[in-house]
This record gives sequence, C-alpha cells and structure tokens, in this order.
Amino acid sequence: MPSGPKNGPPMSADASAPVPAIADLSFEDALKRLETIVHRLEGGDASLEESIELYAEGDRLRGQCEARLQAAQARIERITLGPDGQPRGTQPFDAG
Repeated sequence: MPSGPKNGPPMSADASAPVPAIADLSFEDALKRLETIVHRLEGGDASLEESIELYAEGDRLRGQCEARLQAAQARIERITLGPDGQPRGTQPFDAG
C-alpha cells in the first residue's frame, strides 16, 4: 500500500484517504475494502508493484474477516428444548 506524504499513514490504493489499520476495521468495513481491492485488481489498471501490495492487503483483510466471523460464531448459542418442548437452556453453536 502506498505510504502517505513523508511516511505518514498508509493511503488507499487511489491515494484519496488514509486507510485505517486492518485490525481496527469492522467486518463490514474490511469486506467493503476487500471488494474494492478485488475490483481494482480485476480491472487491470494497477501496476505490478501496486497489484502485489493490493493482493497482500487483500489477504490480510480476508484473514481479518475470517477471524471476525469465527469470533461471532463462538458467541452464538443454540437454545435447547426439554422433552416438554419448553426452553431448557443453551449450548454453544455447532456448525457441523
């Protein structure tokens, strides 16, 4: 990712605004940035060096999105019902 003026904060690929640290992005913001990167790479307008930087940033964003999804899944609980059909308690979510 290109750096800002005089080694300031990183700039977005189009150099229009500073890019916040990936760890500070919400899931939605990280996904939006990842989609922007994918469109930029698919467009073929980026130089080789910029494409490599964008790809690396996209990979970090993918990891951030995956971590946020796993954290959300860990917080989801499944309501269990007793033999009488009434709620009995909760169990951790099991996707499998």
